[in-house]
Amino acid sequence: MSSLHPSSSTLSSGLYIVATPIGNLGDITLRAIEILRGVSAIACEDTRVTGKLLQHLGIKQRLIRYDDHADERARVGLLALMAEGPVALVSDAGTPLVSDPGYRLVRECRERGIAVTSIPGPSAAIVGITLSGLPSDRFMFAGFLPSKAKARGDVLAELADVPATLVFYETSPRLVDALQSIDEVLPGREVAVGRELTKMFEECRSGSPQELIEHYSANPPRGEIVLMIGPAPAKISTMEDAESMLRAELVHSKASQAAATVAKATGLDRKALYALALSLK
Repeated sequence: MSSLHPSSSTLSSGLYIVATPIGNLGDITLRAIEILRGVSAIACEDTRVTGKLLQHLGIKQRLIRYDDHADERARVGLLALMAEGPVALVSDAGTPLVSDPGYRLVRECRERGIAVTSIPGPSAAIVGITLSGLPSDRFMFAGFLPSKAKARGDVLAELADVPATLVFYETSPRLVDALQSIDEVLPGREVAVGRELTKMFEECRSGSPQELIEHYSANPPRGEIVLMIGPAPAKISTMEDAESMLRAELVHSKASQAAATVAKATGLDRKALYALALSLK
């Protein structure tokens, strides 16, 4: 039998975490296809979504729904199947467990001594960070931002001093609100928005929060979003250091607003910054 078409008897029992395409179906790996063919069942978020992928691949498999709303009984049932044979876990798109279901299942597998194998592949966070042009030597994935403005602001404030590019997932209807919060809490940061990644209309647009707010207010986005924020800037402690920030803000803000923004970002005196802004005007 060809190694690309194994039966479930050629795979050891246990859990196989399989990454699937985030848009372009051509991104499925040969190993992922091999595993999906060879398991005894596939646990998935939505049987319709996974069914379409399997149909594209010419694979017929038993599908078991397992999503964020799955109860303990569903998890226990999957664990019992894994103890006897190979079971795959997929999400609707990308790598399972990365803002997708699966954490509790993997943890219980390890506690019970059930083998866990991860088959790597597409991840929207990684695609986004590689496209963005933002520093990628150190980045922090922080999942989805909260939907409520105060909670969203609190999360951004908590991460304000992290010396790494921040990576979030976001929905298109909430993008402008998220950018507003970034503009309020993290003024002066470079931001990048990746959307429709790996698809025909893939886009990665970068700029200041205000520039992106203006663009996406006029051009409402569609599709899933990867939202990235440049790392915390080096601390500015003198008026001389703050001058370049003020000049950048004065391009699109009044002197008073520019001074307030730079004061919030640096901790320098707002009145002194306002006087400097007036002289630069």
